[in-house]
Amino acid sequence: MLLKTCGKTADEIRALVKKYMIETYERFDFVCERAEGMYLYDENGQAYLDFYGGIAVNSAGSCNPKVVAAVRDQVGAVMHTFNYPYTIPQALLAEKICSVLGFDKIFYQNSGTEANEAMIKMARKYGVDKYGPNRYHIVTAKSSFHGRTMGALSATGQPQSACHNGFGAMLPGFSYADWGSLESFRSLVTADTIAIMIEPVQAEGGVYPASPEFIAGLRALCAEKGLLFLVDEVQTGWGRTGELMGYMHYGFRPDAISMAKAMGGGVPIGAVCATAEMAAAFQPGSHGSTYGGSPVCCAAALAQIAEILERDLPGQARRVGQYFMNKLKSLPLVREVRGQGLLIGVEFEKPVGKDVKHGCLERKLLVTLIGDRIIRLIPPLIAAEADCDRAYEIMLETLKSLG
Repeated sequence: MLLKTCGKTADEIRALVKKYMIETYERFDFVCERAEGMYLYDENGQAYLDFYGGIAVNSAGSCNPKVVAAVRDQVGAVMHTFNYPYTIPQALLAEKICSVLGFDKIFYQNSGTEANEAMIKMARKYGVDKYGPNRYHIVTAKSSFHGRTMGALSATGQPQSACHNGFGAMLPGFSYADWGSLESFRSLVTADTIAIMIEPVQAEGGVYPASPEFIAGLRALCAEKGLLFLVDEVQTGWGRTGELMGYMHYGFRPDAISMAKAMGGGVPIGAVCATAEMAAAFQPGSHGSTYGGSPVCCAAALAQIAEILERDLPGQARRVGQYFMNKLKSLPLVREVRGQGLLIGVEFEKPVGKDVKHGCLERKLLVTLIGDRIIRLIPPLIAAEADCDRAYEIMLETLKSLG
């Protein structure tokens, strides 16, 4: 909706948000009136180069024309039915995802945290059904991030963080191992453990990709102990890391993966894909979702995934990401550049992250901050070398201005 349509000024919109909304976000101080491709546009028509990507959502570009057209067509046909009648987009999307990724079954949700909730519940029920009432323990990693609902939050290995603090005891059944340490994971596996759950790249945790040796060790541990291997692909999935899914860098298929973000291209949709054996834990009444598998969201996801595949956006993320990471290493004060594809973390030697974030915003570049030293760059996968050059120039100018 445009300002002229709603009859409000930009300042009035800001005032309404401050008056009525429960704010847990540090706002960028502009009203986003429209978005297209690599850019957001404010109330004055100023363009912002978007290396935030809606937090890794707008992978085929903001307001991708094919995604927009699919949503418009579906809204005019069936907007919502719940999951009793069959719907065409839901069935076609299930076939597309399962066939492309090589999984047997899919369950739709509305977001990444819900997808992780479903994956956790499925694993726990599988363990209880197959082995007995105590087989529901899951080992995750320190500094992981799996979502903000209580199950996904309990799986998140950040016990001293703001996302945990103040909410009382987390749900039982989770332990947090040191990221990258096979021995730490092994030490936490007990007779009651049913699964290991990780992200291929710890994105919110500072952009730390898993090493091939670490993944190989976890796979061997799961095989040895009869554990499920669960992979959270909410942020890494659908081309972000330079492969269609992050786990594909390591040459194996997990027992289940969660996905969301880039899956829908801007509409709220998530899902769990699983093997037939694991998926059988969910029977009528085990789990459900009023909006999960919405015809509109499934239509959007079909168009989004088609764009990702047909334009080889994983390949573009791999090529452009390597180019960008090499360039970023020459910035002042850089301690390390880490990442896979177009999921990149720039860690500085000093706590200048907030200054860099706000300095880039003033210069019309959108980036996100982790802690006080790490800038995370997650642009749309349509980003070209020229877009990366411009982002680099703005970051360089910002750092030089800090003295």
